[in-house]
Amino acid sequence: MKKILALVLALCMVFALAACGQQAAPAEAPAEQPAEAPAEQPAEAPAEAPAEAPAEAAGEYKVAMITDYGDITDQSFNQTTYEACKAFCEANAVDFTYFKPGSDSDEDRISMIEAAIDQGYNVIVMPGYAFGAAIAATAPEYPDVTFIALDVSEFDIGLDEIPANLFSAVYQEELCGFMAGYAAVKLGYTKLGFLGGMAVPAVVRYGYGFVQGADKAAAEIGADVTLNYVYGNQFYGDADITAAMDTWYGAGTEIVFACGGGIFTSAAEAAAKVGGKVIGVDVDQAATIDAGYGEGMTVTSAMKGLAATVNTELAAVLAGQFQGGQIANLGLVSEVPEENYVQLAGSTQFGEGFTVEDYNALVAAMFKGEITVNNDISISAADNATTITVVDQGTVK
Repeated sequence: MKKILALVLALCMVFALAACGQQAAPAEAPAEQPAEAPAEQPAEAPAEAPAEAPAEAAGEYKVAMITDYGDITDQSFNQTTYEACKAFCEANAVDFTYFKPGSDSDEDRISMIEAAIDQGYNVIVMPGYAFGAAIAATAPEYPDVTFIALDVSEFDIGLDEIPANLFSAVYQEELCGFMAGYAAVKLGYTKLGFLGGMAVPAVVRYGYGFVQGADKAAAEIGADVTLNYVYGNQFYGDADITAAMDTWYGAGTEIVFACGGGIFTSAAEAAAKVGGKVIGVDVDQAATIDAGYGEGMTVTSAMKGLAATVNTELAAVLAGQFQGGQIANLGLVSEVPEENYVQLAGSTQFGEGFTVEDYNALVAAMFKGEITVNNDISISAADNATTITVVDQGTVK
């Protein structure tokens, strides 16, 4: 009943919400979606499942998702967005497909957006900061088309004014990064690592939140914690990054927050050799990582509410309540963890040091402002620590 009421509220109160001959078959590819977050906008609690919309409205819309440089099997932004769009549209009898650009270029992203519009798709969903230039080029040109973007900031778009037909959500990554760092130390891990993808704002916020969470937990329990910190300078793993992770785990690192789409592969490969652990990012990566590298390897994942955003905004479109012209900075909207746009995964390995009750109390304290997390990315990682030792190793390559 709680979920049903939440969905009704989403429809009534929501604030904002192949292909051509080149549609591709799914292929494995990494993706990460960073963005610079503007000032916070108010947000409703996210819808947890596809919402039912008035049947008469469904026929007015056709939804197309455009992938970024990844694919719909990337176990990250593209896959989560695709699955959420598909489930919502099937539940509401809305025509849906996806388009995959031929390359990682603004030109190909623009081409796929235009191809979708030419084929009658009037709701375009785009995951990731890479769509900034494509949005700037197309949204003003197609005012009758609704554009929904995930993790695309005003700085990525670069226009003086956000188009009235665009809603974009960015997320407060530092909050769920904090939760992950806090949980890791409370669970007894004292040799930590942060492996970021590229040092873009979203990834940096994840990392800085992770440092702050570990630092707070260490201060509370009096633990001696060391945290290695590095960026791979790409969003996928390779031999060089795996070698760096081998060095970390071989020297005693117990758990690494792998924050950058497919870069988790390098951390997981190294962890598997010594029985190490990892923390996933963006979505619940436990099933993917554990299946490929070892059961129980993934202690938790720091997650963004991508599916919740898709459900809420598509429901708003079908209900005639879409509110564009804004970048919404989404974070905590409730004391209840699962009602928020940033949270830990349901697969989190809770234990004596960090129980479900502890997690609930942590989120409640953060929501009330009793615990605050700094999102200033102009400082260094070590500047976020007063108790733990942060060893900043720059970039792998």
